[in-house]
Amino acid sequence: MIVSFPESASQVFAIIRKGVTAVWLLGLLMPLNLRAETANHAHPRIGQQDRLLTEGQQVTPLATLISEVLQNNPEIQAALREREAAQQRISPAEALDDPMLEAGVVNAPLASSPFNRDDMTMKMIGLSQRFPFPGKRGLRKEVASRDAQAIDHGYQETVNRIVRDLKVAYLDLGLTLEMTKLVEKNKLILEDFTHLAVDHYQAGMGAQADAFKAQTQVSRMQDELLRLARERPVIEAELIRVLGRHYGGGSLNPTIHPMQEVSLNLDSLRETAFAQRPQLLALQSLVARNQKTLELARKDYYPDFDVRLSYGQRDSMLDGSQRPDMVTMTVAINLPVWRANKIEPRIAESLAMHQQALDLYQAQSNEIAAKLRQQVATAEQNFKSARLYRTAILPQARLSVESAQAAYKVNRVDFLTLLDSQMTVFNYEISLITAIANYHKALAEIDLLIGKSPDEFAHLR
Repeated sequence: MIVSFPESASQVFAIIRKGVTAVWLLGLLMPLNLRAETANHAHPRIGQQDRLLTEGQQVTPLATLISEVLQNNPEIQAALREREAAQQRISPAEALDDPMLEAGVVNAPLASSPFNRDDMTMKMIGLSQRFPFPGKRGLRKEVASRDAQAIDHGYQETVNRIVRDLKVAYLDLGLTLEMTKLVEKNKLILEDFTHLAVDHYQAGMGAQADAFKAQTQVSRMQDELLRLARERPVIEAELIRVLGRHYGGGSLNPTIHPMQEVSLNLDSLRETAFAQRPQLLALQSLVARNQKTLELARKDYYPDFDVRLSYGQRDSMLDGSQRPDMVTMTVAINLPVWRANKIEPRIAESLAMHQQALDLYQAQSNEIAAKLRQQVATAEQNFKSARLYRTAILPQARLSVESAQAAYKVNRVDFLTLLDSQMTVFNYEISLITAIANYHKALAEIDLLIGKSPDEFAHLR
């Protein structure tokens, strides 16, 4: 018996195939829907906040890490030891050379019992001391003092640079964590949208492709989470290195603090940098040191003095007559006659080193002024961008998502409009948190440029 189907049978099979596909999608996405509903409570969207903090997760304070880096960073400790060593070179630079002690026999004849045969025979003991020309010792001390001063400023510069590196690594890791939270939140919202698209498709109000578009965006978010997970250990490794830890130690959970507007007057910052930047102060000390070295080299035109005092003991003569002991005192000077090939080249060298220090100071001053201008512009731009995102762009974009979602439920807009609106909000949220992090990074660079000490970071507390 042959059974014939009416022409509408193909339409019935098509409806069955669509139903089977819808049931499969529904079964696949039901767990996603449950997670999305949970995410609405666990991951609130960014509203008036500038930062995201996971509830129950303890934040690692920056102040604690700065204290740790000052204690444990090996580069800071090495600079500290160098400073201590330089301080110990000041006193020896001014000290006199060691005195010379001599002992011997003077005018002894080549005969038996020589000490009582010749009137000039004696046993002698003497002491000699070199005295530099007046002013040389003071100049040597000045040179060593200026060296120690430059090294001390170098130590402060090292501390400020390491603290800057710490702040940047802290902000990079905090930005990675906040971006991870934003991606996770957006992923859950997109999963909710996928379920919504399936509901519309089952109701005959949407296309099957809408659910696949939403699922594609979910997969993109998953790929972004994988990328952030790859970046996190790299940034953590840099932070651990700066902290001077030999191993990972405790967990690190930095955060991006809210922005606080800081007065960034370029002229005032430039004056502060020229007055207290350790790098410039070290170059100033180097200029002064080379000036003293030049004065010391010119002192080589004048001789040093060797003072010698000796005592001679004489025995009695063969006939028993007594001979008095003798005292000798002499003063000797060196003759600085080799001027063309010894003294004058040293003076020329000192002049060149002095001029080099002046040129280095000018070059560093110009570089600091240029970098200050760049960082101030960067900070101001990111501050304005973040404020615009927070006060205008993001609120409007979120309203657009809410409007599109309400309209999509009644089939007044297509699913792509809703999806694009949500992805736009996500991109703006990423841009907001990135602008805040870049603002703080620029402030950290400005702190280094003007020589702000490590305990002055109120904008990051």
